[in-house]
Amino acid sequence: MVEIPFSAQVIAVVLSLVGVAALTIVGPRQLKTTARSFRDRLRAAGPSLGVLAVVLVLNSLIRDAGGDLSWLIGINITGYIHAIEGAIVADIQSLATPALTEYFSFIYVYGYAFLLIFPVVLYLALENAEPLREMTIAYTLNYAIGLVCYTLFISFGPRNLIAEQVQSLLYTDWPKSQLITSQVNRNTNVFPSLHSSLSTTVALLAYRTRAEYPAWTYLAIPIGTSVAIATMYLGIHWATDVVTGIALGVFSVYAAECIRKRTA
Repeated sequence: MVEIPFSAQVIAVVLSLVGVAALTIVGPRQLKTTARSFRDRLRAAGPSLGVLAVVLVLNSLIRDAGGDLSWLIGINITGYIHAIEGAIVADIQSLATPALTEYFSFIYVYGYAFLLIFPVVLYLALENAEPLREMTIAYTLNYAIGLVCYTLFISFGPRNLIAEQVQSLLYTDWPKSQLITSQVNRNTNVFPSLHSSLSTTVALLAYRTRAEYPAWTYLAIPIGTSVAIATMYLGIHWATDVVTGIALGVFSVYAAECIRKRTA
């Protein structure tokens, strides 16, 4: 029997979640309307989508070089973070149960990807292109600022620094997930937590469009909150990374609104 690669499993599950959410939250009728006017809707948000695509490509191309560069010019702040918060992450992990580990592992791998991808479908379905533009600008700011921080600051996660106190619960529970996470990140890139910043961004944007999509607000906020907690529960991020990530998410949404209004 041929074993399905874990990456293919992730893609299949996330796309299934997006499909179900699109049918239930957007609705078949609006999806058909969106499909008919897809090019016009995409063109309306074209410039911001283009900038986001460029930033994502650059982020991918210079990730390894940026990591090497950070060792030349960056500041290792791991010790400072540990001195500030001590064993907060270890205390969170002390509450671990098999059910919680399964839940937060699912949220970290599948829920986070769904949380980032689904808003693209959601806001493309709106006749008003402003939410889609703000989303793409906010995403761009998150990734761009995060890349700068990862270059300027070297920071190992709690599972790396205090392995005797904090376990890598994600890799223990789902060992295959390490193949994916190692391809998209380095173990020195934890400050700030982009999982937390982007989840905060999506939750705030969901709240701003609660009149159009009330169901999405009630879904995005709990998932976003769970993602932030998961990063600590699984031993990947410090509480400092999460708090800083939340601040970055709030800033990105506010800045995206200002940029969108000035470039309207």
